[in-house]
Amino acid sequence: MYTTLILYYKRGWQLLKIFRFDKEYSPKTKVSIIIPARNEENEIGKLLNDIISQYYPSELMEVIVVNDHSEDKTEQIVKSFKGVNCITLKNEISNQFIQAYKKKAIEIGISKSTGTLIITTDADCSMEPYWLLSIVSFYERFKPKLIAAPVAYSNTSSWFEQFQSLDFLTMQGITGAMSYWRSGTMCNGANLAYEKEAFDAVNGFKHIDHIASGDDMLLMNKIETQFPNQTHYLKCKASIVRTKPTDTLSAFFNQRIRWASKAAYFKDKRILSVLVFIFLYNLLFLLLFLFSFINPKYVVFLFTILAIKTIVEGFFISPLLSFFNDKKSLFILFFLQFLHIPYILISGFLGRFGKYTWKGRKVQ
Repeated sequence: MYTTLILYYKRGWQLLKIFRFDKEYSPKTKVSIIIPARNEENEIGKLLNDIISQYYPSELMEVIVVNDHSEDKTEQIVKSFKGVNCITLKNEISNQFIQAYKKKAIEIGISKSTGTLIITTDADCSMEPYWLLSIVSFYERFKPKLIAAPVAYSNTSSWFEQFQSLDFLTMQGITGAMSYWRSGTMCNGANLAYEKEAFDAVNGFKHIDHIASGDDMLLMNKIETQFPNQTHYLKCKASIVRTKPTDTLSAFFNQRIRWASKAAYFKDKRILSVLVFIFLYNLLFLLLFLFSFINPKYVVFLFTILAIKTIVEGFFISPLLSFFNDKKSLFILFFLQFLHIPYILISGFLGRFGKYTWKGRKVQ
């Protein structure tokens, strides 16, 4: 069953056509780039340089950074960039109790925006000069209500970074495949575009604003529900946004637990059923490992299934490495399974019942 599922996703990714655009294309859509930022003094300047260097008409682009209670020089750096609008979140919310600060930051940024197309990204990201033009070219050609664009990790030299990268690429492949098969809705807020009118039509983050995460997938599901088949994945190399992997195992698990925590709120039962199946599939390895202490024959079962899992995932990941121009070797995939399986089990469990820390805040 797992092999069938992975090959199904592989086929969907391969059938999803690469979008090609004319670099001389003259866009007509005004875009508002919304960037929530908290304590990003080391990264925000690089991102803003990437954005102002885009091959896109300046009169059709506005950049809005929402400073989320930063305790460093983030706001000063943002204000040093001419033409970038900096909004201070604490001045907008007064003494309101907020669980989802990122959603509130995006919501306020959108309320101040004047663009037709909203594009969100994160303060620690980077992109190529045709990033914006590729997204808008796709939007103007197909007119979707929401565009999920590709995200990948940069700086993946260590084994731990390579593990994160392979896991992340897998999620990107599944995102693209689901979009092709129309079998679910997945996206990443680091590279997401949607019509301002569509955001308003679904009442923005209303009814999901009590959830700390989910500014991307939960919103996408709302838009897809109201506008069926009008959310798409943009398979285009020029539109790739890159972000950094986490530095420590603790930060990694906090990130993944945060991602897993929104699963309980998915209205799209297709995704939820897949997540449950993958959790149970990985639980099988733990059970086989424990049974092997009772009867050594289970060791054979364990490594046989582990080998099949590695081979199938290797077939799936290989074209993803090519698309994202990633040079890493798949030979480490087998050894990384010994980290991947416990991570799925731990993050899946704690995402439902545990807590995590995000941007210095503890979240239940």
